[in-house]
Amino acid sequence: MTFSVQVKVMPLKDLLDPQGKAVMGGLSNLGLNAIQDVRVGKHITLQVEAANAEEAKSLADQAAKKLLANPVMEQYEISVN
Repeated sequence: MTFSVQVKVMPLKDLLDPQGKAVMGGLSNLGLNAIQDVRVGKHITLQVEAANAEEAKSLADQAAKKLLANPVMEQYEISVN
């Protein structure tokens, strides 16, 4: 069975997010001053062939740990549809 797995990767909350700061500056230049903070991350969709949703999530977790996210600087969340 094929599962659609979503992996959301975001910078750790305690680390500086240079992309977020650049976007924040751009929004401010556009006059959108009500926006107080921006964090930029990645949304990755995987199509996973697995026997069940638990196995699909486990495979996505392995992919996130080994390639998709840098655990020193990023956190990730996985959801299976």
